[in-house]
Amino acid sequence: MSTTTMTRMAALGRAEATLLWRNRSAAFTALAMPLVMIYAMHATTAKVNVGRVGMTATGVSVTGGIGMILAFAVYANLVPAYVTRRDELVLKRLRTGEPTDLEILAGTALPSVVVALAQCAVLVVAGTAMLDLSAPRRPEVLLLGVVLGIPLMVACAAATTIVTRSAEVAQLTTMPLWLVSLAGSGLFVPLEIMPHQLADVCRLLPMTPVVDLFRAGFLGGAGAMRVVRDVLTAGVWLGLAGWSVRRWFRWEPRR
Repeated sequence: MSTTTMTRMAALGRAEATLLWRNRSAAFTALAMPLVMIYAMHATTAKVNVGRVGMTATGVSVTGGIGMILAFAVYANLVPAYVTRRDELVLKRLRTGEPTDLEILAGTALPSVVVALAQCAVLVVAGTAMLDLSAPRRPEVLLLGVVLGIPLMVACAAATTIVTRSAEVAQLTTMPLWLVSLAGSGLFVPLEIMPHQLADVCRLLPMTPVVDLFRAGFLGGAGAMRVVRDVLTAGVWLGLAGWSVRRWFRWEPRR
């Protein structure tokens, strides 16, 4: 990435960060909501017998919490941000300047990504130091999950704006992916304790391979073939979302 590209993205990111902090609802979604949901997740997971599959409630909560952070701080926060900038003609004006389409989308996402990375780091450190968890057993796999998960959530957010007419409607259009991920991607309940046929279907969901990589990186126990499967599944979803954005993303207000 050239210095000019980085400079343009940094400028877009600073402007977007200023708007994020001024929007109390968006700031709460990005900063506080993931922590609230992680607390609720731990309370729920503690009631599930995850010990029979060699896990602990704390381990499931911390690894699922990383996925929760990406879903809230990146995905749920970016959809209304993209829609608002589109409706205010900000995206259209930016396209008349030097930034490329990818730089515009990435620069807009930059503050949400930085917040998510900071929260993930805090969660990993807190889980290791305060919640009686060992250090990540395979940090490279954990990092791989983050490297795949963040662009996947950004791409899914941009793709969701295709069917989102306004920032207010974003609360509805983000709900399907959000609910499906909560129920079937292992955030609350590991796939290992689900019926096999249901687990096989859930492994095909967009968020599932990312959560699997988080869990394998932190808790270990995953072979090379499973990691490859998760990477390929996440890569397919990333490709589909990216193709949808390139094909149908709207840079002007919907009429």
